[in-house]
Amino acid sequence: SLLHCIRSHGCRQLKPDCWKRNLTTTIVREPTFVGSNSVGLHKDSFPRFRLTQLHRPTATEEEVFHRHLNSCSSSRQVLRLLRTVEIMSDTMAAAVLHCVADLEQDGHSLKDPSVLENVTIRALCLQLEEDSGRLTDGGLVSALLACTRLYLDPWSTLMVRLVSESQERLDKGEMTVEQLCILGQAMLAIEGPGSVMLEQVMSQIQRQEPAQWSLEDLSAVYRLLQSGGGLDGKYCDLLNAMHTHAVTVTSRMNPTVVSELLSVLVSLNQTQAMPLVINLCKQAVRHVPHFTDEELTLVLGALMHFGHSDHYFVQAMERYVPTVAFTSHPETVTKVMQFFSRRNILSPLVFDSVAESFVYRADEYNTSQVARQIMAYGKLGYLPPNAGDVFRKVETTLQKRFSHFQPRTLINLLHSCILVERFPVNFVSKVFGSYFLQQLQGKYCDTGMDRYVLSQLTQLYITVKLECPFYEGPRLLPRYRVKSFLTPGRSLETPVDTHLYNSVKNGLLNLLGARSYFGSKVLTPYCYTIDMEIKVDEDGYVLPASYNDDVYKRIALCIDGQKRFTTNTRQLLGKEATKQRHLRLLGYEVVQIPFYEFEKLQTKASVVEYLHQKIFLTVTD
Repeated sequence: SLLHCIRSHGCRQLKPDCWKRNLTTTIVREPTFVGSNSVGLHKDSFPRFRLTQLHRPTATEEEVFHRHLNSCSSSRQVLRLLRTVEIMSDTMAAAVLHCVADLEQDGHSLKDPSVLENVTIRALCLQLEEDSGRLTDGGLVSALLACTRLYLDPWSTLMVRLVSESQERLDKGEMTVEQLCILGQAMLAIEGPGSVMLEQVMSQIQRQEPAQWSLEDLSAVYRLLQSGGGLDGKYCDLLNAMHTHAVTVTSRMNPTVVSELLSVLVSLNQTQAMPLVINLCKQAVRHVPHFTDEELTLVLGALMHFGHSDHYFVQAMERYVPTVAFTSHPETVTKVMQFFSRRNILSPLVFDSVAESFVYRADEYNTSQVARQIMAYGKLGYLPPNAGDVFRKVETTLQKRFSHFQPRTLINLLHSCILVERFPVNFVSKVFGSYFLQQLQGKYCDTGMDRYVLSQLTQLYITVKLECPFYEGPRLLPRYRVKSFLTPGRSLETPVDTHLYNSVKNGLLNLLGARSYFGSKVLTPYCYTIDMEIKVDEDGYVLPASYNDDVYKRIALCIDGQKRFTTNTRQLLGKEATKQRHLRLLGYEVVQIPFYEFEKLQTKASVVEYLHQKIFLTVTD
């Protein structure tokens, strides 16, 4: 049985003659004609194939066949179509096997392996086996790749003959770039990235000039490199030459090619290819309404990976997302929110439409998608008009699926809620419980608890303490708390902009007369770091920073550079708004000094006057 030749989990590999032994009993042989590469299929109770060059299908006939083949939605329809065809070329035969693979592939096996027992498929494979030497180069390598996609035993006679014949053709050095790429993909599937034949394929590709390749050839080589041919850092010179050529042809790329190429650049981490990424982003603007959900997901993921966004791309997304928020794949909607969040772009058009869809679609989303969408609102500190409905839905989801959330995902979700002043106290009590914390700690048994997670837990604890006085659940144990939210790398506070900080510091020196009258980067008992602190007594006089007695008011200067705001608006990020809200609850007079105000000041006198107005009006008030 052909089932025993399928390479899948738990299947037994047979000896190399298994194909011949199992297939010859069901095929009625016809005379073989030399010098041919077409397969004739006779309609009979048993399919009978013969090679002939007398009645090769025309280009139109092949096109019609492929159109019918692509319309098939099941293997049974493919087999029915196969029985209606009078003449088949070897490339048509290979296309049939590819179509069956497309319809039957399920992970690393076939949904219905018995499809390979069908007499028509058996006859087709037998003919490919016996007449491998007569196949065209294109038909040969395509058939080999199709067999790997059907998970056939690499040691079956069919596979051995196709590989052997491919080696002979490869040695002649006459294959096209497209054929080399197909062969390379097949050898990757059979032998992995260490394949000797794959190295030979890549050697022949390297000897060619990418600038002369068609767009189809360029895409094929990129796909081969992504599949494993270039994952170990090889072929840097080839890749750079390909990037240079790709920049010149991006205007001709369709949505599929744009998304595939961006995906390749991510897989190979081609950070040096930013000119190509920028060009692809520009081309993506035209294609936004035409991307499939999968393609758009790849595009957004790549732009996040490379840290790039384009004003026109954002505008195109703002026009498109509201039209599909209720119908797009859950992961695509989630990726949209992640993109805007990662790039710190606040778009009410996008956020409001996704919020509306969330209320109706949350049950379709997995726990990760729910959390990632809400995280975007928290990060940018934005509440949509239907915030009440959204967070009621979040609460319902948590009640129904609390145990389904991964510990880290749950913390991300709850922490995002407090950034927009939504306090999930019923669930915080569970998070502070010993059982949950033990689960969380188990995830980090080898490396120790992640400091960012501890910071999130600590801020949840501080929020409950400051803003939820009615909370009576468990407290976060001291060993899970951090002393400062300001840490290198990922942090719950944005480090102060050095240039803006120095400018404000010089202005304060001129205003107050001495450096001793203000503190810098002061760590509070509640983990927040204040950019600058000024202490005043009851009469409004400024005290030296070292004084702790007779302090009537503490003024916290928040020197807010561009990175503390969304990139396209003057709205503070959620974590910065939360910090300032908590400082006020702790008794500080918060004075915000945003970059967009301070940068307008051109003279020393204007800086001093600005700071005087900001600080002393606050104190007076």
